[in-house]
Amino acid sequence: MPCFNEAARLDAAAFAALVADGRVSALVVDDGSTDETGAILARFASAHPDRIRLLSLPKNGGKAEAVRAGLRHALATGAQVVGYADADFATPPRELVRLLDELERTGAAVVLGSRIQRLGADIVRKELRHIAGRMFATVSSWTVGVPVYDTQCGAKLFRATPALEAALSEPFSSRWSFDVELLARLFGRLPSEVTMDPKDALEVPLEKWHDIRGSKLHLPGMARAFADLIGMWARAEHHSRRKR
Repeated sequence: MPCFNEAARLDAAAFAALVADGRVSALVVDDGSTDETGAILARFASAHPDRIRLLSLPKNGGKAEAVRAGLRHALATGAQVVGYADADFATPPRELVRLLDELERTGAAVVLGSRIQRLGADIVRKELRHIAGRMFATVSSWTVGVPVYDTQCGAKLFRATPALEAALSEPFSSRWSFDVELLARLFGRLPSEVTMDPKDALEVPLEKWHDIRGSKLHLPGMARAFADLIGMWARAEHHSRRKR
């Protein structure tokens, strides 16, 4: 879980609920915070020494690099299943555990949470972000090369595979569109030494997801993310033509 200046939003009870499932540990990445985030996360780790670990980065490198650093650290310490989620728990703990259940049940190598507004689900998104998200998702699917409904949901799980290690070997080019870049590397739409078959990936509709106040992604960031995505799509098309 990447964290940057999250002191006002960190919920001790939510972290405790997540790690209460004996299969789950949390690696919290303090991305060079300048508030009390680091101290709060250290207290969480002290309260659950076997289940919560803290990785402190010396300076703020952005969410993409914090996620990459956390995943690589988890893989290096022997984790067989890794993933990431937002520290505000927009995806609740029980939903994160349910994604793990689906990964284990299906044998998938990748499980992506998906925020599909539908009858019977409690999905609350701001209208503007939902509309922008659907436009973003369309170009994301072109970039990744498969019809992913929701690349930007901050809840994803991965089995430890050579393809994942290869996809994480280099920093991401985009601060906000790194989810798309990671999938494009995994599926061979962007250069990576080892790739995987998209058939080994699965999207799971979430039953609950709520927009949490205080998001760091605002209109200028959305515009930059979309510009990054267009550039990424162009690179993916170029890479695919070279492979033919």
